[in-house]
Amino acid sequence: MPSSTPSSTTVPFRVGLLAYGAIGHEHNLAVAATPGLELRAVADLNPDRVAAALELAPDAATYSDSMEMLDSGLIDIVVISTPPNSHYSWAKESLNRGLHVILEKPMALTAEQCDELIALAIEKELVLVVYQNRRFDPDFVTMRRLIQEGAIGEVFSYESFVGGYSRPCDYWHSMSDVSGGAIFDWGSHYLDQILNLFPEKVAHVSGHNHKRHWDHVTNADHAEVAITFTDGRTASFVNSDLAAERKPKFYALGTTGAIIGEWDPNAEPAVADLPAKIIMVDSTGARTSVELDVVQPFEFHRELAALLHDGALMQVRAIDSRDVVALMEAAETSAAHNGMPESPVLLNN
Repeated sequence: MPSSTPSSTTVPFRVGLLAYGAIGHEHNLAVAATPGLELRAVADLNPDRVAAALELAPDAATYSDSMEMLDSGLIDIVVISTPPNSHYSWAKESLNRGLHVILEKPMALTAEQCDELIALAIEKELVLVVYQNRRFDPDFVTMRRLIQEGAIGEVFSYESFVGGYSRPCDYWHSMSDVSGGAIFDWGSHYLDQILNLFPEKVAHVSGHNHKRHWDHVTNADHAEVAITFTDGRTASFVNSDLAAERKPKFYALGTTGAIIGEWDPNAEPAVADLPAKIIMVDSTGARTSVELDVVQPFEFHRELAALLHDGALMQVRAIDSRDVVALMEAAETSAAHNGMPESPVLLNN
């Protein structure tokens, strides 16, 4: 992890936000709090969203045409928060203009598109990285530390879950041609966490998509991904809108115990946006609540600034996010063939 923070005398890198929704607001807050970064421009078709951005950054230039912002000469970095099916095209346009690129999840909808973007960024000597913000969630950080410390022995089985029983929203998140599908939507977070937890090579992946109830959207109602590693360990991810009873957010089994991430029942309706309660269970069944590790706010952006100014390494790399896309692609292919195993081509393991 980087150990340096740009000083107040460092000339900041100028940031432009391409599309401004809830996640754009998060980036706006982060840039304002991060030495070495400065918000200089915002582009969005919706004037109300532009006005919301200006409440935090009143001096930022505003655009209704995103291409004009890219060509303005006012920015060094663009944060792309558009729907997933446009990530590839906007990233390519930005890199070809000599701009560093921060992409939202997923990186693109195919590994081939990701490979092209990575090659272009290397050719142009530009930063390309995906905002894998769930890597920095306190519950995940705490669980990862416990696993790495051997708190429950050797972890051989890991399950993750998100969802409940509810009508999916009508926005692009629920449309498979835009989002990539239910596996791509939350899987961009949870499968990234799995690959971060398990450095072993993936042997194969199986996927299942159930379309059984919610007909107003095209994403699967319930999606499952099962991963088998070459050393025999297994991991799974479920995203469901048909789960009348939720599974734990995390469920890790080790040779000497277990770690459970319990959903906070008081967090409705935004249960997925708040940290789980981490419970460690030993071999006798004794349960211990674990205090969550402290994670500094906007750590991703601090690491980004340190990379840009000092060349320090980030925890998240483009190749990581590319492999998540390759894994999700393989899971979707498997799901289209009734769960037949697929072996994804991953570059980082």
